[in-house]
Amino acid sequence: MKKLIFLLALVSASPSVMANSAATTAAANKENPDFVAGGKAIGRRDWKAAVESFNKAAQKMPENADVQNNLGYAYRQLGDLDKSFVHYKEALRIDPKHRGAHEYIGEAYLKAKQPEKAAEHLAALEGICGKGCEEYRDLAKAIESYNKAN
Repeated sequence: MKKLIFLLALVSASPSVMANSAATTAAANKENPDFVAGGKAIGRRDWKAAVESFNKAAQKMPENADVQNNLGYAYRQLGDLDKSFVHYKEALRIDPKHRGAHEYIGEAYLKAKQPEKAAEHLAALEGICGKGCEEYRDLAKAIESYNKAN
């Protein structure tokens, strides 16, 4: 009986644990100077500096999906889809529900002329956040534009 009560308490606490985990990650990102520098480099569209900064952040925070997602984004902007896919997949290994990683890997698949893979990530986003979330809408729009052009 004690085990059952413990398990029920654990399960009922899970949403708050998940929320605290996301808040902890966001706080850690803001406190990591390499993560902050990488964000600023993205803002300047300095993709090489972004890769350098996020690679440093990854050494300090190897299980941070945001770091991996940003590395994937910077590599995609540099035109290195192979490295981009490596980092997006790592972000999704760390956090299978990472909305940004699903959106961006979907966009990378469009760049690689694999719209069926992009559609898989659109479906994943629908399951995670519905059709109303920004990541779903952005990827849906990118897929629509791709289909019109091809």
